[in-house]
Amino acid sequence: MSPKPRRRQAETTAKPKRNLLKVNGVAVSGSNPVDYKDVALLRQFLSDRGKIRSRRVTGLSPQEQRQVATAIRNAREMALLPFDSRR
Repeated sequence: MSPKPRRRQAETTAKPKRNLLKVNGVAVSGSNPVDYKDVALLRQFLSDRGKIRSRRVTGLSPQEQRQVATAIRNAREMALLPFDSRR
């Protein structure tokens, strides 16, 4: 017995991709390189749980994402930002 051939999904059942315009917060603020003391800017890149948002969500370039992540880590060490958001 041979296995049954798989059927392709219909084109209509695929979810449409959304083309959302992601605004680069670092470029808009003109803050280059990112400073760990700019807490208001860094909070934009933290989730409500205190986690660093991904590039997919923020729309940053790889270099900018590394700068933001490093600045957030430095700000956490200096107690300017929380490590997590406790209730």
